[in-house]
Amino acid sequence: MEYDYIIVGAGSGGCALASRLADNCPDATIALIEAGPHTNRNLFVNMPVGVAAVVPNKLKTNYGYLTTPQPGLGGRRGYQPRGRGFGGSSAINAMIYTRGHPLDYDEWAQLGCDGWSWQDVLPYFRRAEGNERGADAWHGDSGPLSVSDLRYRNPFSKRFVQAAMEAGYKPNDDFNGADQEGIGFYQVTQRDGRRCSVARAYIYDRERANLHTIADATVLRVVFDGKRASGVDVVRGGRRETLAARAEVVLAAGAFNSPQLLMCSGIGPAGHLRAHGIEVLHDAPEVGQNLIDHVDFTINKRVSSIEPTGFSVRGIARMVPQFVTFMRHGRGMLSSNVAEAGGFLKSRPTLERPDLQLHFCAALVDDHNRHMHWGHGYSLHVCVLRPFSRGSVTLASADARDAPVIDPRFFSDSRDLDLLLEGVQMARRILDAPSLALHGGRELYTRPGQSDEQLRQTIAEHADTIYHPVATCRMGGDARSVVDPQLRVRGVEGLRIVDASVMPTLIGGNTNSPTVMIGERAAELMTASRRRPQTVEQAGAVASAAPTASAA
Repeated sequence: MEYDYIIVGAGSGGCALASRLADNCPDATIALIEAGPHTNRNLFVNMPVGVAAVVPNKLKTNYGYLTTPQPGLGGRRGYQPRGRGFGGSSAINAMIYTRGHPLDYDEWAQLGCDGWSWQDVLPYFRRAEGNERGADAWHGDSGPLSVSDLRYRNPFSKRFVQAAMEAGYKPNDDFNGADQEGIGFYQVTQRDGRRCSVARAYIYDRERANLHTIADATVLRVVFDGKRASGVDVVRGGRRETLAARAEVVLAAGAFNSPQLLMCSGIGPAGHLRAHGIEVLHDAPEVGQNLIDHVDFTINKRVSSIEPTGFSVRGIARMVPQFVTFMRHGRGMLSSNVAEAGGFLKSRPTLERPDLQLHFCAALVDDHNRHMHWGHGYSLHVCVLRPFSRGSVTLASADARDAPVIDPRFFSDSRDLDLLLEGVQMARRILDAPSLALHGGRELYTRPGQSDEQLRQTIAEHADTIYHPVATCRMGGDARSVVDPQLRVRGVEGLRIVDASVMPTLIGGNTNSPTVMIGERAAELMTASRRRPQTVEQAGAVASAAPTASAA
């Protein structure tokens, strides 16, 4: 089979790109290839509270990767759930809609990513967003990605917000507005009380004659004609075949699998490729390097209450009428994303932007919900927004079907542990405030009065990712960066990357929405390229002409 464009990976970047490219270029044929299944009829994907079941288990819709043993985590292997199926990780995440801080994107521009400042990217955020609150200078209301307020708010989530006010933190009802700092309820990517994955938003909304979706197909490598990408080798239904691309191949397989595919295709650190018997097409030392992820620690607290928090083993019987309510009306407890509330805090008031994020769950969420507890409780997650530690993604073998070797190197820079310790202490002020303290309870692993050294040890024993890996195919203006600001892979032609792996730094928030933005912007860059035949040297001039802050 031959197409104009082949997009590998139907996650947040890939779905947004495929949809917009198909609409912008009706004369072009696009293949969107995904290793996992279609998810439009998957109940646990579409029912928001299903996140509690899909995240902790390796399933058809979850790769369920493990990291290498982490010295900073006491030698434990970290757990890395990643979406496998249409929608990618947007089909298994907690649906939290945040963009990060405007200064995060200005920092990208300062690092040589021309066209990626806050004023440059804001129009693409607004274009993607369909916010039920309406449009303003910060938000869009007609985009495909539905953004809504939660239809259900657990009583303990409300108490958490009230306790934060009592502890002296300011309220915030819009983390994507004029000011990110503060505590409140998150908006979520839901439509009619059901998950609005990026596949639902961009792919399942309507059929397009020129867009071909291919599920349950694993791409093994990119095929090249000389140094130009000309297609991909795919395995589906036990059969291996080559799909040809007349214009471009795009990798949108995520921060773990995009660098893996590059290396399997001969683009990466030459010594590492040769060690796995892979012929080197282009020596790119930074492929798979610079891995950054949000490291997170959770305070779990068991409570005994005549008004239980609900999301617990003991509360299963109560879910039958809730299930009926959800299926009929898209309301009730099952429309909850569990992590209903949270916010952004500054460890020091003089900081320009928050450096800590909180997620409050009205449930005992222990070890990614892999460790279940009898009884009721709640948990408060604390994560470091801009960690200093850097890790890597490397190959276990030359076969892309084998899981990559993931080494986040959590706490390899001691400043991350120092800041997380400070964040946990700040979070405890909320737990000690009257609205939560009056319900009593017992913490599972922490306890009031712990020394700093004891708390550091507890953090090392229980901290892990909160699922935001980026930067393994870093974008930049320098020759060592993996992709240029037009998302083209350096050293070859006809190949781009459109996912979170291109982020040069980790934004201060959940990464789903920023990855959608990257897909939106990539579609415009590629559309401009198609409409104006050009040499590689002319590509930069065309890209710089793409709409910036004036477009919405």
